[in-house]
Amino acid sequence: MRGMPITEARQELTSLPDRLAHTHEAVTVTRRGEPVLAILSWGEYEALVETLDVLSDKELMQSVRQGIKEIRQGKTIPWERAKRKLGL
Repeated sequence: MRGMPITEARQELTSLPDRLAHTHEAVTVTRRGEPVLAILSWGEYEALVETLDVLSDKELMQSVRQGIKEIRQGKTIPWERAKRKLGL
């Protein structure tokens, strides 16, 4: 995450969307050397919000943990059988 003083961020604000559009990076905006803001692309923001939603869903996370446990135990279904079962 690149650091940028707030005065520089103010001058660069209109160019930041293009610079951040195709990266997973964010810009840390600082005031007197201390971080005060993070600027990131809208896609990165949405991904973070979605991740937080998933992580905060207790039932979903329990299913994910159960799935990981079953994979580690070798309780998997071959892809061809899964496709047949799903009618694909």
